[in-house]
Amino acid sequence: MAAKSTSKTPRRTNQSLSHLLRLPAGRVDLSRLDTAATHGYPGKGKDDAAALTAALAPQISDLQERLFANGRAAPDTAKRVLVLLQGMDTSGKGGVIRHAMGMVDPQGIQLTSFKAPTVEERQHHYLWRIEKALPSPGMIGIFDRSQYEDVLVVRVEQLVPVSEWSKRYDEINALEKQITDEGTTVIKCFLNVSFEEQKARLAARLASPDKYWKYNPKDIDARAKWPAYQQAYADALERCNTDYAPWFVIPADRKWYRNWAVAQLLREHLVGMDLGWPEATFDVAAEKARVAKA
Repeated sequence: MAAKSTSKTPRRTNQSLSHLLRLPAGRVDLSRLDTAATHGYPGKGKDDAAALTAALAPQISDLQERLFANGRAAPDTAKRVLVLLQGMDTSGKGGVIRHAMGMVDPQGIQLTSFKAPTVEERQHHYLWRIEKALPSPGMIGIFDRSQYEDVLVVRVEQLVPVSEWSKRYDEINALEKQITDEGTTVIKCFLNVSFEEQKARLAARLASPDKYWKYNPKDIDARAKWPAYQQAYADALERCNTDYAPWFVIPADRKWYRNWAVAQLLREHLVGMDLGWPEATFDVAAEKARVAKA
């Protein structure tokens, strides 16, 4: 069972949120991670969260446009971003996509939601569908679930032998090393929700007809295997937490903090990419003169 909230006030430091939320190397014990913490949050609580999150939008939008422009001007050398959202049911992947990732121009986003593999996908290696969905030059890719389903669901539900899923950690690390070497910045976010909060959110989906569409009876089946899923997540976080593609653990019991935190992580990573505008491929002065005479 995940830890209950023990943090009463935000941990405010001069460190970046990327530093505060980055999972340290070594053994992972999810029961020791506070699911309601507000590390690095600059506000006083929920009341100012919407304004603080919205305040990130202008810079994120500007940086995303630079990324997109470079992808169109110089696709062979342009950078990419991949935001990977992973977490138990109700942890808020959809909410993050709407509130945090919704700040950027939709034409610069490639969103993929990974469900159970299709008949076609089952005919290929499990990473085939992942590689097909990787962001193209200048784009921000968003994975709602990801390659990690193949060391989570398949493990807990015993869909493949241990000998099969146990070798996948190294294969996933190899793929992430390859794409980062090729210019993709990977932001892996584990949305860490507590056992108690998950129950409250599931109950809320049954409390009103306009939320019924969110409810899936299979979520209760998965909830019954909570300890097994927690261990599977711990092992995936531990074994695939690399310098080139580290995990960031996002406390997800407070929706307002979760959304701000992912938006802030995206902003920090975009800033770190040192994105400029592409140079003109034409004589600017001559074109100004032509426009003036047109």
